[in-house]
Amino acid sequence: MAYGRFAYYYDRLMEDMPYPRWLSFLDQCWERFGRPSSVVDLGCGTGSIAIPLARKGLEVTGIDLSDHMLAVARNKSEEAVVGKAGKGSVHFLQQDMREWELPDRVDGVISLCDSLNYLTEEADLTETFRRTYEGLALGGLFVFDMHTPRLLGEYYRSQPFLLDEEDIAYIWTCGFDEQLCQIEHDLTFFVKEEGGDRFLRFEEHHVQRAYPLPWVKDQLREAGFRDVRLYGDFEWREADEETERAFFVARKG
Repeated sequence: MAYGRFAYYYDRLMEDMPYPRWLSFLDQCWERFGRPSSVVDLGCGTGSIAIPLARKGLEVTGIDLSDHMLAVARNKSEEAVVGKAGKGSVHFLQQDMREWELPDRVDGVISLCDSLNYLTEEADLTETFRRTYEGLALGGLFVFDMHTPRLLGEYYRSQPFLLDEEDIAYIWTCGFDEQLCQIEHDLTFFVKEEGGDRFLRFEEHHVQRAYPLPWVKDQLREAGFRDVRLYGDFEWREADEETERAFFVARKG
């Protein structure tokens, strides 16, 4: 499911997203398990993780399904000072994460900001795991996070979400299928025309699904990953029933 016009307002509306915590978690993870030189960022969105990694000297390929999100990412990367001593790089590709591929294998793959929750069919998630295993070099790490069933339930109980600012507003409601643990987000935006007084309205519909954490671990092993670890909420502790954002670290052995 691809972002449409929302992509051009995403960074502004999601400015409270914990990007520094994601980047810190990656740094700590790679200190523990080995630092890559080449990384694929699956579901890279507007590049808010990929671009800082490139600034640190990594060769980063951002992959996303949404051409709108990628347009924003490319614009941001052109404006950014990328690379440390000219060594880092970032470029973006429009691909489906279920079918992603590059000419050469990479040392690391990441997928953060709950991107994998957008895969609402079990077969799509397992195919993404298989593709990622194939795209990694031997010893490479796959690091990703997912919303847990607990958190999706909390979203549903907390909705609706409202924003009313001078030039933009939204109404965000959710429907929840408890049996599938699948949430549907319906967003209606009102954006003020540049240089005018009219507000333009557009709508987006997004669906996410949470999966039982033990099942996800099993699917990673089925894909070929042997060393699979699970942590909770940006901390180096085992995820449990209270975890809202689960972090998986899987090595191709």
